[in-house]
Amino acid sequence: MPRRNRPGRARPGPAERPDPGAVGGWASTESAPDGDWLVRTVPGAQAGKTYRCPGCDHEIRPGTPHLVTWPADDTGGVADRRHWHRPCWAARARRRPGR
Repeated sequence: MPRRNRPGRARPGPAERPDPGAVGGWASTESAPDGDWLVRTVPGAQAGKTYRCPGCDHEIRPGTPHLVTWPADDTGGVADRRHWHRPCWAARARRRPGR
């Protein structure tokens, strides 16, 4: 009978599990003074709706590459997601939200 030379794969325990948004590689985790965030890049081809950036209060038109962010402690609720221009997200610590 042939022998299998494949090592067993260790399954991550509850404390070792990755962030829910990071599973599958579609979101990354960022830590900042304002908390931990899950950040996903949206290519312009996928954006089919107009959004408003909370950093500059300008529209993100369909076809514009941008970021979608939400708190890492959340389970990814749609109500907590925000669409940002990439430079606005990078400068959020130096800005205040528009009215």
